Formats: sequence, structure tokens, C-alpha cells
Amino acid sequence: MPHIPLPEHLPGITGLLEYRLDTALPIRELTQILLRGESTLTPGERELIAALVSNRNQTRFCTAAHTKAADLLLGENETAWLVKQDYETAPVSEKMKALLAIAARAQNSGKDVTPEAVERARQAGATDREIHDTVLITALFCLYNKYVDGMATVTPSDPAYYQRLGERIVNGYLRPKDGFPVPQKT
Repeated sequence: MPHIPLPEHLPGITGLLEYRLDTALPIRELTQILLRGESTLTPGERELIAALVSNRNQTRFCTAAHTKAADLLLGENETAWLVKQDYETAPVSEKMKALLAIAARAQNSGKDVTPEAVERARQAGATDREIHDTVLITALFCLYNKYVDGMATVTPSDPAYYQRLGERIVNGYLRPKDGFPVPQKT
């Protein structure tokens, strides 16, 4: 049960963002820029970072949502699962493995991102912007994870919920113009 009253039809982060539209706006805009904006990393690769970080933070809602978004963007259901198990053996590029290693380090502590980890990413072809964005996506999802868990939001257990949510977030993170309608009770 959430620590504060939230819209019952909006579990997880969505209800929190609807609770404070003023603070939600810059968070949503930053998320849109980082995960769907111009980048040499694909949206699927950026969702893999979000899924890994959320999984490492043990935030079930965000892990499920961003795993499903990554699955949809990658067109398959195996890579995100394998990244969460062991990104070093997952079927992603060496550059992506190095960036995921940076994300794992930053998730634990920003001070864990070493010059050696950054050099590994550079040697694998990562640009300074990709390294920067990896750390910023990691920090953003640590914020989201703490927000969701710290407010004890509802975490649906139905995989169909995450399928619908993944389909929505594949298209972006900005709030729909008319908000989120309350489902009609039958």
C-alpha cells in the first residue's frame, strides 16, 4: 500500500508523476531526452541500461517496465533477461558491455566509475557522450527506483500490465495531453 494516496489506476511511477505534475514535468522531459532523444545508442540499448540499473536496485516495477520496453524495441525477449543475469556474457556488443559495466558501477556508487572502466568503454568505441549519457541514465533510474520504492507504490504482478506499459513507453515518456483516463468500471 502506498505511503500516500495515489491514483489507484496508475501503479508505480505513473501515479507518483501524476501526484505532482510540476515536479513530474522536468523528470519526464529529462527521461524523454535521454531515452528517446538523439543518440548514437539505440532506444533499445538505453532501455537495457534502465532495466539493468532497476534490476540491480531490486525495483520490481521499473525492472519489469524497462525490460519489456527493451524487449519490444529489440524485437525479442532474451537479451534484456541475459543482460540482467550477466551483461558480460549477454549477446550485446563489446561497447555495450563496457557501458553496462559503467552503469553497474555507477548504480553502486558514482565513485565506483574508474578511469579504467571509462578507458575500457573508449577502447570499445564508446564516445564521451555515450559514457556521459550512460552515467546520467543510471543516476536517473536510481532516482526513479528510490522514488517508486520509497513511496511504496503498487507493483502489478500481471505480465499483461507490463506489456501495455512497455508499448506505451516505447513511444516516449512525455505525459499524454489529456492525462491518463480512469478506466470505466463494468
